[in-house]
Amino acid sequence: MMVVGIVAVCLVIAVLAFFLPRLSRHPQNGTQRTLGVGSRAGSKAPGPLGRLFSMPFRSSSRAVSRSGSAGRRARGKLPF
Repeated sequence: MMVVGIVAVCLVIAVLAFFLPRLSRHPQNGTQRTLGVGSRAGSKAPGPLGRLFSMPFRSSSRAVSRSGSAGRRARGKLPF
């Protein structure tokens, strides 16, 4: 369920970054902030469990960042 939600957020951020590049920064930062809270909470677990619990949040944050930058980069390559 979480994977489907992250994929949906990435698609929304990418489309928003393509059509409204400046206005896409705030939702992207808010999503990354929320995922950062989950990562920090997961990393509080002892030992290797902390890395295991925080990993999905870190990779999701990276995916959101990549989709936003990809949308802005694609917008910059338009000929007009």
